[in-house]
Parts: sequence; structure tokens; C-alpha cells
Amino acid sequence: MELSEKMELLISAEDIKKKVKEMAGRISADYEGKEPVLIGVLNGVIFFFADLARGMTIPYKLDFIRAASYGSGMTSSGNIRMTKDLEIPIRGMPVILIDDMIDTGLTLAHIIKKLELGGPESIRVCTLIDKSERRDVAVHIDYYGFKMKRGFIVGYGIDYDEKYRYLPDIYVLK
Repeated sequence: MELSEKMELLISAEDIKKKVKEMAGRISADYEGKEPVLIGVLNGVIFFFADLARGMTIPYKLDFIRAASYGSGMTSSGNIRMTKDLEIPIRGMPVILIDDMIDTGLTLAHIIKKLELGGPESIRVCTLIDKSERRDVAVHIDYYGFKMKRGFIVGYGIDYDEKYRYLPDIYVLK
């Protein structure tokens, strides 16, 4: 694994694993007797989503959507494009929207409005990283793994210009 000297370890793979297991347990307890639809926001969520879902002890359905707002920059463009939509119906179903990181809140707010049109019973939000530094839109996060105030992070699925997703830990790019 070749790391840049411009990277600093923020969260170890072991700490991520423990936190994800804890989150899966909380969600399983909250949804006991129900079958929620887990909706992952591609691409960055893929590792977190898989680990979280494998840790749950309840039945669930799963689907993915894809929204793009970063392109190859380090800040959100604010222009959100939906590039993949849901393939299963969510009407009357409890939904858990799962994202790797919530930053400005713009993409999340856009996705929630879109999901609400599908008539779900409820929508809860789950994220590995609640990053509040540049929060432009107030969003409610029901489940989060780690809070951070600032910094651009990579690893565990989170990328910069499609690089560094493969790293098992999370790093801050300087």
C-alpha cells in the first residue's frame, strides 16, 4: 500500500470495524420485526454498506442509487445529478438511506426529497462520517459512526478523483 506523505491516519480499519458492528446492532434492534429497505448511495458507500448489512441480524431488502456532486474536485459543486435510480418499490416500507459521509447535506436533502415521492413508511439516515464543517442544509442523521469537523478524507470507499478507495483505513488528505 503506497501512501502519500500528504496523508494522515484518521480512523484505523479496526476502529471502523468495531463502529460498524455497533451500528449494525443498533439498527437491528430498532428494526426488530420489520424488513427495512437499505438504500446505499454509490460509489463511496460500497464497503461501509456491505459491512453494515452483513452485521445486521434482521431481514432486509437492498438497493442502490447514485448521485454525483463532487466530480474531480475537493468541494461539492452543489449541482446534484442522479445517475442511478431505485429498482425496487419503497411504498409503505421503512427505508434506511446509507451514505459514506454527509458533508454539505445538499446531496442528502436532494435524495430524501426524491425518496419521499416513492411513499415510504419512513426514512432514516445512516452514515459512517458526519462531517459538519461545511453543512449548508440542516439534515437529521439517525445513525452515525464518527463525527468530524474538517478535513478531506479518503479510504474505506471514500475517494478523491477515484483514488484511494482501496485503503482499509480512513486518512485525511493535507
